[in-house]
Amino acid sequence: MTPHSGALVSTKALIDRVDHLVLTVTDIEVTTRFYERALGMQREFFRGPEGQPRHALLFGSQKINLQDRNTDTPTKARVPTIGSGDFCLIAAVPLDEVIAHLKAEGIAIDTGPVSRRGALGPLRSIYLRDPDDNLVEVSEYVAG
Repeated sequence: MTPHSGALVSTKALIDRVDHLVLTVTDIEVTTRFYERALGMQREFFRGPEGQPRHALLFGSQKINLQDRNTDTPTKARVPTIGSGDFCLIAAVPLDEVIAHLKAEGIAIDTGPVSRRGALGPLRSIYLRDPDDNLVEVSEYVAG
């Protein structure tokens, strides 16, 4: 236990994993097509609790929910900002396969491969930009 504001707080993690994140984008369809083509994600359409239409990109056991400035939902960032995303995805295949796929699709790699540090250890990463200039890191864990 560690002191925090005069109270004792457990150092045990209370969170297991990320389920989804949300990107505010200019055009949901353009963004969806990009992530389908660039990273093989699958689109999902669903209705929110209040019946509002929602859009997501599925991959592994996670998803990215998409919204534009007009998305009406009671739970969203106070100041949703287009192009402010910066996140890391772990590749399901060797990173060299991802790189070859991106090149074949004509999708530019901004940086990499470079060495980085992830939640579980050393990473080999590349960086690319989506249509709204969100920074997308795609990585693989490396030994050592």
